[in-house]
Amino acid sequence: MGISNYFAVDSFTYAQKAADYIKENIGKTSNDIIIKELSYYALLILLVAVLSGVFLFLTRQTIIVMSRLIEYDLKNEVFAKYQELDLAFYKRHNTGDMMNRISEDVSRVRMYIGPAVMYILNTGFRVLFSIVAMIAINPELTVYVLLPLPILVVSIYIVSQKINQKSTEIQEQLSDITTHTQEAFSGIRVLKAYGREDYSTSKFAQESDAYRTRTIGLVKVESLFQPLMLLLIGLSTIFIVYIGGKLVINGEISFGNIIKFVLLVNSLTWPITSLGWVTSLVQRAAASQTRINQFLKTRPDIINPTLQHTVIEGDIEFKNVSFTYPDSGIKALDNVSFKVKKGSSLAIIGATGAGKSTIANLMCRLYNVDSGEILLDGKNITELNLNDIRQQTGYVPQEVFLFSDTIANNIRFGLHTDKNTSQLVEQAARNAAVYSNIMEFPAKFETIVGERGITLSGGQKQRISIARAIIKEPKLLIFDDCLSAVDTETEEEILNNLKKLMKGRTSVIISHRVSSVKSADHILVLEACRIAEQGSHQELLAQNGIYAELNRLQQLANAL
Repeated sequence: MGISNYFAVDSFTYAQKAADYIKENIGKTSNDIIIKELSYYALLILLVAVLSGVFLFLTRQTIIVMSRLIEYDLKNEVFAKYQELDLAFYKRHNTGDMMNRISEDVSRVRMYIGPAVMYILNTGFRVLFSIVAMIAINPELTVYVLLPLPILVVSIYIVSQKINQKSTEIQEQLSDITTHTQEAFSGIRVLKAYGREDYSTSKFAQESDAYRTRTIGLVKVESLFQPLMLLLIGLSTIFIVYIGGKLVINGEISFGNIIKFVLLVNSLTWPITSLGWVTSLVQRAAASQTRINQFLKTRPDIINPTLQHTVIEGDIEFKNVSFTYPDSGIKALDNVSFKVKKGSSLAIIGATGAGKSTIANLMCRLYNVDSGEILLDGKNITELNLNDIRQQTGYVPQEVFLFSDTIANNIRFGLHTDKNTSQLVEQAARNAAVYSNIMEFPAKFETIVGERGITLSGGQKQRISIARAIIKEPKLLIFDDCLSAVDTETEEEILNNLKKLMKGRTSVIISHRVSSVKSADHILVLEACRIAEQGSHQELLAQNGIYAELNRLQQLANAL
């Protein structure tokens, strides 16, 4: 950048010499000689301009490419950080805001690292070389030319503060727009079912109007820069013409020096006026980097305590476990204790909000307990390799999530292999009783399920989720109310298939249906975050308590 600007400023010296040569030789030397001499200066100016352009090209290639590489690394760092953070973080932050940070905010930071830095360097070198060239001609005239500089510095400081404040507000508003848009697209079924398209459009218009108002406010502030810069450049030119003209009359400087001064000042027009744009980039990048740093500095509660490999056998024990969700403050478990032996099955049943899904989340260590401890094969779960625990666990969550991909890729998602897994995928689909449904689709296993599996029914999504869990043959299987959307016949088929798969594996079945849990080795009945009853199906029926009453009600409902 320095070499490029040196050649750019140096070209004005040849323009000065050409002007002085014409003034001294016009009318004294033949026109052919003058034209020949001017052609020589023109070639020198062209050569210097080419050299300046070559080095400017190299500078742009270096800085802009570097900024793109940094953007690539920063996006990867942000995404990797997202993967580290626990569920509590995702409950505190909406999806639109997180998407905005990894896209818009990172792009603004790149604009600072690339174009902003490049123009700052360009302006710095251009001003430095120009001032040195001016002083070499006449220090007094240089002082007059630089008189508007303090006004420029103060103006940039004041306006940049305003830009920083407004840039932060704009980024926050943009996150709100992204969040609303994402939720509208994800919940399009609900919007259309309730006929609330007009409401959603109106709300989006309100958010957009707020964004427009804040953006226009920023544009108004930014618009002060360029007129101010042009005014200051104009003042400098006036000083050159007036003061410099007097110096020429007095013979202190040549006519060509005035030409060079004017060229130097005018060459500063774009670098100085670009300061407004650069200041805006810097302030926006500062606001964006602050938002990025807010969560890059966030420390997850759930961390991997060791790199030592952990092999799960399947013994699970809850010892006086209590847990309250940190964000809502809702108590989910209160002094819960139970054991699951290796290779056996545990069923958990209870009313909504009794804490069933919380037990599944704690087994996968998606949260840490508040008190008590969870033992896996006799060791505290917080001391074992977190990645190994989850890789050896097949978990079917209550809220099924499918990726916008093919059915086959959704089923093989849990497999850590690049080998051909077509047979495994088909067998998993058969065991989950979804194979016949898949074969009815024109593209069969290559059918795209759409965002969140929108093209499938609730039962089909649940069964594909089951296939995804069982295909990797985990040591621990957890089914969290994953049969709620299927009929009793399909439920019976799936449970019969799972009995074969669960042999030798520890399995946990969570449900509100007695029919789903009655075959388990041990059943827990949760009520008000505690274990109200426990035992086998027959033992619980004999107790004639909550479980027995629930069984009678469900049998009556089925009969009706």
